Amino acid sequence: MENRRSFLKKLALGASALALPKVMSAAKAPVSVPPTDIYTGPTVTPKGAGLPITGTFLDEISHDIPHQNWGEKEWDADFAHMKAMGIDTVIMIRSGYRKFITYPSKYLTAKRGCYTPHIDLLDMYLRLADKYGMKFWFGLYDSGRYWDTGDMSWEVEDNKYVIDEVWENYGQHHPSFGGWYISGEISRATKGAIESFHAMGKQCKDVSGGLPTFISPWIDGKKAVAAAGAALTKEDAVSVAEHEREWSEIFDGIHDVVDACAFQDGHIDYDELDAFFEVNKRMADKYGMQCWTNAESFDRDMPIKFFPIKFEKLRLKLEAAKRAGYDKAITFEFSHFMSPQSAYAQAGHLYNRYRDYFGITES
Repeated sequence: MENRRSFLKKLALGASALALPKVMSAAKAPVSVPPTDIYTGPTVTPKGAGLPITGTFLDEISHDIPHQNWGEKEWDADFAHMKAMGIDTVIMIRSGYRKFITYPSKYLTAKRGCYTPHIDLLDMYLRLADKYGMKFWFGLYDSGRYWDTGDMSWEVEDNKYVIDEVWENYGQHHPSFGGWYISGEISRATKGAIESFHAMGKQCKDVSGGLPTFISPWIDGKKAVAAAGAALTKEDAVSVAEHEREWSEIFDGIHDVVDACAFQDGHIDYDELDAFFEVNKRMADKYGMQCWTNAESFDRDMPIKFFPIKFEKLRLKLEAAKRAGYDKAITFEFSHFMSPQSAYAQAGHLYNRYRDYFGITES
């Protein structure tokens, strides 16, 4: 007579044997997967009414979003995704931050104790930009001393050497090397800002035969709060009039060596976009500068920082930029917050919503 344990063992084995052919059969059945996740139903607002994103930062040296640990295979695939979306410009957001750097700089390792990188990321980005027919903009070195002291003049000394070193070793050897990003981020009148932007912008232009330069400051709006804090908004936000007065003074001092300004768009509320964007365009036109928008593709409205933005919010910002007559839209940043291969699953869905909105069907 069988005991309870042996009976249950036989029962389990028998059930597995009976289920196995069904599992194998199901595995062989053809699976219909749509080639792309594009919405085909009706929309309430017009499609494609915003300014298309044609540029992105490359954030390989970061301090507030997680690293994805990609190698060249993953980066090559990401450049292909960018190209399919219409991106023609890539900007390395900084060539180094404090002791982490993107290329083997003799100056920064010897003088600042920076760590020698495992691979030469600058060389890789330039080769990929060459391959995909994109323009590459080099972001200057960020020592971190401005963030510690509030004085931008610290950045000038290190970048004197970085600019020359990079142009000699990389800039002259890649057709994709198309410009310079002066990576110091400010929001308002800042100690040494005009003098520092002017010195670095002039050197970039002088050494490279006049290649263009740009900056991407932030607006000191209600959402300009510390990334490490719990607050999402603040009370002491800049007014439109104060913003125009302070930035007119800065533009007046740098417009001869800085060709474009891409204000970050995430620090103001959505119903403030038109007022600030109109002022930004008016100032840029007055001083003969290109007016770009840095359309942030991450969400500043959530307590968890930072996730890919809801598409509706990105749409509102791009449509405001189009209404204001902006010249170009870039984003921070495609690889984390819009790429189909991002560590965030939401990023691939944002990519698809964007493609649907602009009618991009090929990938």
